[in-house]
Amino acid sequence: MHQLVTWMDHYGVRIDMVLGTILILIVASIAIFYIDRFLRGLLFGSRVWIRFSYETILFITRLMATAMWIGVGMLLLSFWGVSMTGLWTVLVSVTAIIGVGFLAVWTIVSNITASVFLTIWRPFYMGTTVEILPENLKGRAIDRNMMFTVLREKEGGTLYIPNNLFFQKIFRVTEVNHRHLFEFFEHNNLGTKQAESKIRDLIANFRG
Repeated sequence: MHQLVTWMDHYGVRIDMVLGTILILIVASIAIFYIDRFLRGLLFGSRVWIRFSYETILFITRLMATAMWIGVGMLLLSFWGVSMTGLWTVLVSVTAIIGVGFLAVWTIVSNITASVFLTIWRPFYMGTTVEILPENLKGRAIDRNMMFTVLREKEGGTLYIPNNLFFQKIFRVTEVNHRHLFEFFEHNNLGTKQAESKIRDLIANFRG
């Protein structure tokens, strides 16, 4: 015990601070346990008229417990003399940087991925008229890079549409002199069933 006290004195750790920390943790654990039980009972009792599911109640109680433990952590830091003003500034700054970075990276990756899928599936070709609904953004597709699809408006203006927007919105394509494979077979005096059968045969031969 004497060696422990000596070690704590050597590193500037006061015994009263350690005992105070332990006391705060014990009291907080008991308080949070009973508050959690009370909150669960209250939410379960209110299911008759609010209709909370079990998963919702579990989420709310866990969220409240997490918030209370964060409060206890902040109390302990303040108890040990850590400036909360500086800590809050650091936390807010780090959160903002992470949020902006994540948003930027997600936007870039989603647009690049959408560009790849648009190239593979080709829902429209360069030169066709594309209209995004319900915003009624309309123009002739003249270019596409990894981030944007470029539409030329009838009036001469240019629209830069993020590629991922085509996977979030309904868009209308006006194709000039272009027919899908089914329409090609159907136009050549084949019925609907014959055209479908022809396409299936082509796919089977391609896979084989």
